[in-house]
Amino acid sequence: MGTVKTKNHIVSVLGTRLLTDTTYVIRIERSGMIFETGQYISLGLPGNSEKREYSIYSGVNDDFLEVLVKEIDGGVVSRQLKTLNAGAHVEMDGPFDFFTLKEENRDASMPVFIASGTGIAPFHSFVRSNKGMKYRLIHGVRLVEEAYDRNAYTSYFLCTSGDPSGDFKGRVTDYIKLHPQGKDRDYYLCGNSSMIHDVYDILREQGVDTGRIHAEVYF
Repeated sequence: MGTVKTKNHIVSVLGTRLLTDTTYVIRIERSGMIFETGQYISLGLPGNSEKREYSIYSGVNDDFLEVLVKEIDGGVVSRQLKTLNAGAHVEMDGPFDFFTLKEENRDASMPVFIASGTGIAPFHSFVRSNKGMKYRLIHGVRLVEEAYDRNAYTSYFLCTSGDPSGDFKGRVTDYIKLHPQGKDRDYYLCGNSSMIHDVYDILREQGVDTGRIHAEVYF
């Protein structure tokens, strides 16, 4: 699939959906953009040089674009986008990057997606774009309320470091250390850099070939 890049294009906001007090999904016009799952766009207010990059959350067949945003302390763009109502405008640029799901990996190896926090965003696009795909998603967060859109997945396993309400009490890295992963599967990692580095090392120690580990540092 090719991509159509949109340079500094003004599009309308279609709506915002709150997931927690600080995390939300913003939906905008797609405006003819063609993208691959795992790619990202940059968003900001029109005429404002301050923009931030967000993985595309929606599927390749949706007639809109969505991104998953966490409002952070001192985060100008994440706060600005949260205040926008339907009909407001944003400036969009992209798509960019190549953290994509290869067709042979999707069909043959039952890939494992490993995410922390909002690093789950590209995997939501993977799953939404490939109906019926067999996979396993392991998601690490602090609290169970941060299990963003968990009902969208057919195979979702939640690791919670801050409360006992998840499927596993502890970090993603703790879970993978205790439960060695298969060598014949492909692994896609997305989230904070320390999680990615630690999981990468653990998988290598468990005998997974480096060519089967694909990573995107999300923050």
